[in-house]
Amino acid sequence: MERSISTSGPVDVVDVTADVEDAVPGHLDAGTCTVFVPHTTAGVVVNEAEGRLLDDVERALESWVPSTGDYRHDEIDDNAAAHLRSILLGESVTVPVEDGSLALGTWQSVLLVEGDGPRTRRFRIVVSEALDRPSG
Repeated sequence: MERSISTSGPVDVVDVTADVEDAVPGHLDAGTCTVFVPHTTAGVVVNEAEGRLLDDVERALESWVPSTGDYRHDEIDDNAAAHLRSILLGESVTVPVEDGSLALGTWQSVLLVEGDGPRTRRFRIVVSEALDRPSG
């Protein structure tokens, strides 16, 4: 299943937990849910969706990989920092599913992190049922 969101800035953190949760079948007792971002300048993480922390994430990304630098890739399309940030973040997360819901911790959310916006971003959600293991 594929979903889309619009981001609002060059760096933006968007909580997509509700979209992901909606993709999990209510009848699924146990399994996994993988969220994948098919972009090289965005990432997906699991963390807290508290506003000040999201601001801190944006500031930390700028500190770790400054927007401007002596990046060779910028000669092509001026977005090397976004590519480097997405490498640090990763392109997917997998969350356990229990009793038809994401088995996230109390403060955990699924967050899409934009690195080269604003843009419309796609993300894919794949839900898999746990395989029964033979007893014994």
